[in-house]
Amino acid sequence: MERPESLTNILMSAYNRMLQHFGPRHWWPADSPLEVIVGAILTQNTAWTNVEKAIENIKSAGALSIKKLLETPVECLAAWVRPSGYFNLKARRLQAAIRFIAETYEGDLEKMARVPLSALRKQLLGVYGIGEETADSILLYALGKPVFVVDAYTRRILTRHHLTGQKTTYGEIQQLFMSALPKEVPLFNEYHALIVETGKTFCRRTPLCSDCPLSGWHVSLAGVVLESS
Repeated sequence: MERPESLTNILMSAYNRMLQHFGPRHWWPADSPLEVIVGAILTQNTAWTNVEKAIENIKSAGALSIKKLLETPVECLAAWVRPSGYFNLKARRLQAAIRFIAETYEGDLEKMARVPLSALRKQLLGVYGIGEETADSILLYALGKPVFVVDAYTRRILTRHHLTGQKTTYGEIQQLFMSALPKEVPLFNEYHALIVETGKTFCRRTPLCSDCPLSGWHVSLAGVVLESS
């Protein structure tokens, strides 16, 4: 299917504005795909600085491996991930994800990465505690799959610039990007990271619009609004 060129230009304009302002973000910060997966689960509803502390606890215990995490009692795991908040819940979610990898792919992330995107995404969404954003973060950043990650910053920025509406679904926002942009992992990776940086720095609950690299970007968006029925 041919990409809508006007939308492609609009989205790439935003990308280039953010990239020029911030430079490459080098995201996701991790030493291994497994560390990305752990971080993707722990980052739910908390700041990344808290996730870093939790991951450091796991590393200090010598437990950042499929085998070690699988053997760790959930109470111990909860103590390690306490800095990330909701630690009992996240410990159970993390253990469920590790168990899924161990049982379905014998703990082999390379084997897991060879599964087609749509099938693997469906599997991940069936794992306890993994929603769309977490699944897509794992797929993109840990397994190198070309899928666009949508988060709260993405929704906020697009809504404020009138490209989407309040009721636009996760899937519709994702399709907006994936229908208009080349399906390239490095592009999706950098784009999402730039959105997060722009959201944290400028597009806050009380926005700082005057200094934002996307200031004025909305001028070219007339007539492109996507709204869920």
